[in-house]
Order: sequence, then structure tokens, then C-alpha cells
Amino acid sequence: MVFSFDASDPLAVVTAPPPNETSDQKAAREEREAESRRISDQIDEELRLHKADLKKHEQMVKILLLGQSESGKSTTLKNFRMQFAPEKWAQERASWKAVIQLNLVRSVNAILDAVKCPNAEDENVLSFSDRHRLLVVRLGPLRGVEEDLKRLLGAAANAVDVEQPSSSMRTISPRPSKEFYVRSRDWRSFVQASQDENEKGRPGTRPEGVNRTDISEVIARCSEDIKELWEDDIIQSMVKRRGLRLEDSATFFLNASERIAGRDYQPEDGDVLRARLRTLDIQEHDLYIDEDGKMLTWKIYDVGGSRTQRQAWLPYFEQVTAIIFLAPISCFDERLAEDPRVNRLEDSFILWKAICSSKLLKSTTLIIFLNKIDLLDKKIADGAVVRRFLPSYADRPNETMAVVKYLRTKFKDTARHYSPAPRMCHIYATTVVDTHETSQILDSVRDGIMREHLKRATLM
Repeated sequence: MVFSFDASDPLAVVTAPPPNETSDQKAAREEREAESRRISDQIDEELRLHKADLKKHEQMVKILLLGQSESGKSTTLKNFRMQFAPEKWAQERASWKAVIQLNLVRSVNAILDAVKCPNAEDENVLSFSDRHRLLVVRLGPLRGVEEDLKRLLGAAANAVDVEQPSSSMRTISPRPSKEFYVRSRDWRSFVQASQDENEKGRPGTRPEGVNRTDISEVIARCSEDIKELWEDDIIQSMVKRRGLRLEDSATFFLNASERIAGRDYQPEDGDVLRARLRTLDIQEHDLYIDEDGKMLTWKIYDVGGSRTQRQAWLPYFEQVTAIIFLAPISCFDERLAEDPRVNRLEDSFILWKAICSSKLLKSTTLIIFLNKIDLLDKKIADGAVVRRFLPSYADRPNETMAVVKYLRTKFKDTARHYSPAPRMCHIYATTVVDTHETSQILDSVRDGIMREHLKRATLM
């Protein structure tokens, strides 16, 4: 058999079938050629996907917010959203009303728990009058309000016993409080459904027996009593003597109780920033940042900071552009709620060392927020002596900025010593509930992250 081919094509002799090919040989050849085409097509597809993946990562910045529980991660995320997604933030602001109400009511109930049964040895027991007892009774309906708000937010099945952390290493709050958690994807839908039912007459999926209007009405009726409780010198003295530690934002909400308890109350940005809601799962938010006319997607992840949630961090370590680590340095005299044997500042250093040491994060930009400077300043002003809880601080000045300078050096030295390869570590002293100051810091953080992202995209 003679095969003809185009002699003008230099590849024709290579691609032409061999002479005298049998039918079996032809079938085997065609099978090999088909397999070769399949492999070639597969390689082409893998190259296409790889190119698309590179393009995707060129246009995406991945940021993790890490730190222990109550370090300020969620507040930092709110600041990012408020600054870089203002329209969406404004739309969602009203949904925080129930959370803010719960923060206020829980603080009031915690105070009532601390003072309702005065001990004989309490020096204020003789001053605890019938007026105080009546005040406790009049604020009793807030117990039911707290439970209704928890149910409204989807927390009914998630309550656990957690002992409140003490304000110092030697004191513990008088009784465990019932802590609760919600799933971050669910709570807004609970609130929105309730708002639709109460304000627009739409059927909602609220828990049976819970009505937002009724909740607000009970709180409004208790407004004057809340103010009287919080401003009473005897009550304040008893709370302090019993070592009750309220959450960091409690003072803010109690001072603003008249406004928050108002029947026409609508949340403000400062209220939302300070609102505390513990979540079980990872919070993920997309922000769209315009960089020289090119729209980039910033994926920001707020992962749980309690010890039981930290095992969930690892899957998020891949292809991270930057980590913002929140270290609340005001907690030098506090212990972990999960493990009262561990100092909270020590725990932050342990976490920071582990992050710096991770080979998965060796190319990741590291940013630290030495957070809660305002609370550190207040503690020192109230007489706290740092070296009593941090012996290595030695005889340095017991002043806020001196403490900040010392801890800045310690965190920076840890990053330099334990990082697998040399890299920059950006450190900021922050009070993330201060929107003006934080806005300027976030602008600086954005610029630094963008420089690193563009550098990495160029290398890729």
C-alpha cells in the first residue's frame, strides 16, 4: 500500500501513517494518537486554569484577622466595612439594634447578680436600703428581655457555662454567667425577619412569643431605673468590691442607657463598633477596593479567638496576603476566661510566636494592632502597676506610652527571631473603637498591603 503526502510540508513525513500499516496497527496507532491528544488537551486545560487562578489571585487580597477572644477582631472588621463599604454598612446598621440592646441588658443583669444578695461581711451591707431592693425588683423584667433577645438572635440552643474573667489575677467574679454564641450567618436574618413582622406587617420567622416592639417597650420603661442603678455610689462600691468584670464596652452602653433605651432609638456607628456578639463560625466579608482604576476584591476573615476555636485557623492559612493580629495590651492583669491559669498578655505572645513560626505563612505580611490603648491608659491612671503582673518590665516608667514602646519591641523581636525568612512587621498602637484614629491607620494598612500584593503579583 502506498501513502501519498504533501512533499511541500516538512512535517508531512512525520505525521503520515507508516507504509504497509495493517488494520490492527492502524487501530493501535489511532488509539495512541487519541491518548496523546487527550493528554495534550488536559495539559492545555491545566495551564488555562492555572492562568485563570493567577489572574484571580492578582485581583484578590486575602486577609486574616487573628487574636484571642475579645481582642478587637470583630471591631476591626466593622471598621474595614464602615470605611471601604459605607453603603452596605449603612443598610445593615439598623440590624444591630437587638445586639446593642442585649449588651446593655446583660450588663444590667450582671450588676443585679452582683448586688442582689449582700454578704454580711460587705461593708456596704448596712447601706443597701429598701430603695436598692426595690430597684432590683423593678429591673426584674430585664431577665426575660435578655432571654427573648438571645432567642431572637438565634442563640437559644448555644448557651454554655463560662466563668467571667476577673479584673485581676487574684479576684474572680462572684458567679458564673451564662455565655452564649450565635452563628454569624443567622443572626441578621432573625433580626430582619422580626423587623419585617413588627414594622411592615410581613410574616417573619421570629421565635414564637418574641416581639421586637415589646422588648423595646420593656427596656424603655426601665430606662430611669437603669440610670439610677448605674449612677448609685453604693451599687458601684459593691460591684467593685465583689470583683465583677463587665465587658469592655459595658461602661459605654450604661453611660448611654437613656439614649439606647429610648423608644425611637436607632443605632449609631459608635454603638455598632462596641456591640459584642460572640460567634461560633468564621465571619467572611468581601470588600471591593479601587486601586488606580483596578477593582480588587479583599476577602477578610474574622476567625474565632477562643482556645476551642483555634484549630479552625489552619485551613485559612493558604495564600494569605496579610495577617492583622490583634493583641489587647490592656489585659496585662487579666486571665483567660477558658483557662484562668493563663495570663491574657502571655497568651497573645504564645499565639504571635506560633503565627510567626508557621512555614505556611512565611511570605505573609504581618501587621500587629497593639489594641485597647484607651483601657491601658485608664488602668494605669487608676493605679495598676504593670511590673506586678509583668516582672520583665522591671523599673521602666509606669506610663502608657512606655508600656506600648516596651511591648512593641517584644512583639517585633519575636517576629524577627521566629520568622522562617526575613520580612517586615508593621506595628500600630490602636484603640479600634476610635473611628477617626482607626480610619487613618486603615488607610496606612491598605497602602502597605497593596504594595506587598503588587510585589507578589509581579513575581507570580
